[in-house]
Amino acid sequence: MNTTTSLDTSAKSSITERIAALRQLMKREKIAAFIFPSSDPHNSEYVAEHWKGREWISGFNGSAGTAVVTMEKAALWTDSRYFIAAAEQLSSTEYVLMKDRLPETPTISEWLCRELMEVKSPEVGIDGNVCSFAEIEQLRKELQKNAGITLRTNFDPLQQIWNDRPVLPEDEIVLHPLEYAGEPTIDKIDRIRKALRAQHADGILVTALDDIAWTLNLRGNDVHCNPVFIAYLLISTTKVKLYINKVKLTAEVAAYLKAANIEIYGYDEIAKGLTAYEEYNILLDANAVNYNLAKAVCCPSIIYGSSPIPALKAIKNSTEIEGFRRAMIKDGIALVKFLKWLKPAVAAGKETEMSVGQKLTDLRSEQPLFKGVSFDSIVGYAAHGAIVHYEATPETNAQILPKGLLLIDSGAQYQDGTTDITRTIALGETTAEERRIYTLVLKGHIRLDRCKFPRGACGSQIDALARESMWREGYNFMHGTGHGVGSYLNVHEGPHQIRMEWRPAPLLEGMTVTNEPGIYVENKFGVRIENILLLKPYRTTDFGSFLEFETLTLAPIDTQPIEFSLMTNEEIEWLNGYHRRVFDVLSPYLGEDEKAWLREVTKAIRLQDLNE
Repeated sequence: MNTTTSLDTSAKSSITERIAALRQLMKREKIAAFIFPSSDPHNSEYVAEHWKGREWISGFNGSAGTAVVTMEKAALWTDSRYFIAAAEQLSSTEYVLMKDRLPETPTISEWLCRELMEVKSPEVGIDGNVCSFAEIEQLRKELQKNAGITLRTNFDPLQQIWNDRPVLPEDEIVLHPLEYAGEPTIDKIDRIRKALRAQHADGILVTALDDIAWTLNLRGNDVHCNPVFIAYLLISTTKVKLYINKVKLTAEVAAYLKAANIEIYGYDEIAKGLTAYEEYNILLDANAVNYNLAKAVCCPSIIYGSSPIPALKAIKNSTEIEGFRRAMIKDGIALVKFLKWLKPAVAAGKETEMSVGQKLTDLRSEQPLFKGVSFDSIVGYAAHGAIVHYEATPETNAQILPKGLLLIDSGAQYQDGTTDITRTIALGETTAEERRIYTLVLKGHIRLDRCKFPRGACGSQIDALARESMWREGYNFMHGTGHGVGSYLNVHEGPHQIRMEWRPAPLLEGMTVTNEPGIYVENKFGVRIENILLLKPYRTTDFGSFLEFETLTLAPIDTQPIEFSLMTNEEIEWLNGYHRRVFDVLSPYLGEDEKAWLREVTKAIRLQDLNE
């Protein structure tokens, strides 16, 4: 997850100056347009400061988006999570917001073909180090076929115009002990090689930072909120080579890698290593490996296919699952302390979005094995709750009043697990609209949680369960309903997802996935309720094996804004059962006042009382 902030006037002036400097360089290099994706050489969702070029040139700091600058115009594409925030950040700059995936929005290639129609023999630039092989090949074909535009991939203008560009991080990496990892690195590499043989591949270039960290049972501090480190991993039939800045290796880590027969090379030696790769073929994930590295490979055959590592990593072993359960207890304790504190603190009249977010982080930090937040907390009061990836700043920091809805999406990194939870809380009086929408979201959350489905079904086949109740009333949300979660790794993990768009990755026992439907009413309020689920066996019949979900997250769901007339008996029974479990698991860790508060907010809703 990522969050966004507004730009002040001086920052917007800087954007104008940066675009002017870029255009001077483009003119000198005879480039008609330049494309700035959000990624890094590892196709990361979240990137180190050194690679935040799209943010630097545009001022938009959401986690997803692409900026394009021509000699006359500038535009930025982003998805529905950021429409509101991007519009605010791009205002008073020359960037035009392109709302990606809407029918009326042109693709980047369509827009470039139109804008460069009058340019003679146009050339478009994009840094081949920070864009995947598949993306550049597709873009090249579209630009060449439709407008005869040439694509240049060997030029990074930021090296010349970003004067104070952050250097690559040199933080030391650390061991992730077997008591939390649950499987030795040697065994993981054996499983990877077995999966490669199934794809008739002799080796693989691993570029995804969380895949490398998982494989090697190492963790780092190179990317905000994600315990990963910048490196490449080259696995062949007999060798494993790690390409990394060697200053990051402590004596302990170096000895550990040596014992595992992992060879160490400099980070900037990876292209040379690919040129000298000695096997007959290599597996490259065209959607992950950057273009320039893919072109550096010199072996006789390249197999373009999906890396097996994300699917291996997604299925948690028993040690990781127990770690998740422990992490959820710690997180639940912090959430109970926080929620008990929240409403009286708001009633006292001194709390803001930023102070509330900091309070929650402080309470989490008191828990054992806390390593930081898993993403920057989203604390959106009233209208700010409708901005899906909102982050309060001193300029936008709203005072929280004892009325309306407060949406809090937050998470933590513990050494034994990663958490991600959203709760929407009624701080006092609520409107009929707020209660109705809150209830529709809760119904969708419960229906997805309760579903049973054949083993191997994909998330797209069950996504409608979270939306059906709101669809009946004409509501929808444009973000995914669920994503995988790492084990003390990235809070977003694939390949499986639950979303409307087709994602064929199968759902299998041992995977973790979030359940987070929402509804957002622009300029009024937003509602989202999120838990992390574990997939586990349900039953086997003559028709095959079926799976169900176990809810891992432990924190009360606010019952105050529920419109119970919209709830079914089964939904109320689910809520009672969930709250009973929350109290039973967490209460032994709480003080008497906290236990009494939790008992009150999780007390059973009696059906007979609702019918009277």
